[in-house]
Amino acid sequence: MSKPAFSFEFFPAKTEQGHEKLLSTYDELNKLSPSYFSVTYGAGGSTRSRTLDIVQALCTRGDTGVAPHMSCIGDDKSEIAELLTHYKSLGINRIVALRGDLPSGQVGMGELPFALDLVKFIREHSGDHFRIEVAAYPEMHPQARSFDFDIDNLVNKFQAGADAAITQFFYNADSYLYLRDTLEKRGVDTVAKPLVAGIMPITNSSNLVRFADSCGADIPRYVRKQLADFGDDSKAIREFGFDVVYRLCERLISEGVPAMHFYSMNKVEPNKRLVEALGLTA
Repeated sequence: MSKPAFSFEFFPAKTEQGHEKLLSTYDELNKLSPSYFSVTYGAGGSTRSRTLDIVQALCTRGDTGVAPHMSCIGDDKSEIAELLTHYKSLGINRIVALRGDLPSGQVGMGELPFALDLVKFIREHSGDHFRIEVAAYPEMHPQARSFDFDIDNLVNKFQAGADAAITQFFYNADSYLYLRDTLEKRGVDTVAKPLVAGIMPITNSSNLVRFADSCGADIPRYVRKQLADFGDDSKAIREFGFDVVYRLCERLISEGVPAMHFYSMNKVEPNKRLVEALGLTA
């Protein structure tokens, strides 16, 4: 059985100290030889300058690819075109194309209100220069009117030129497998256009619950109850969390997952521990 590829997500640090710590984290995780690192982008481009700072720093630091997140809601085409041109000048050839969230107080949706519009615009502007990753939701986008509507949207993004999709994090492998099977039935070749599993390590109970509730990800009842029972026992939470995520990844690997994208939370551990325990390193 072939090993799946793996990659990591970073978010821009808010302070100079955080920036330096993130670069140190990159140096450690890069030793594992991931496929690439993605860098998130705040609502309406609210972290644009910090995202650019991190992307440029990583581009000059190593050979591993960098994939900036790019959101479109609230931005106009000229701003996005300028950013695409800049990323090409840095040698970047991968973009994570997202709708994003409107910044607080803003009403207009902008010229490109949906990720589908952004995918089309990137292809019109840059041809096939960029490999485009989009978002997928095994448990349905929280704002989607139905699961079928959500699937339609993902299929349309593939048809518009997306090369792969990265899922929201999940802890039920069957939800990922159902989404993959449904895409196949809808005519999407998931070998040519892979469905990458988004993996969130469990290290902190309150943060996990907050993230899950905000993005519509389901935390199985037994996981919620066990985390609640641990209370403030951070070591027990980390060990239990490692076991839950390790078993999830094992199941996904046995089912032929093509790649896993770890939401690193800008930490070396437990991402390094999971990747090594799963035997993903060269």
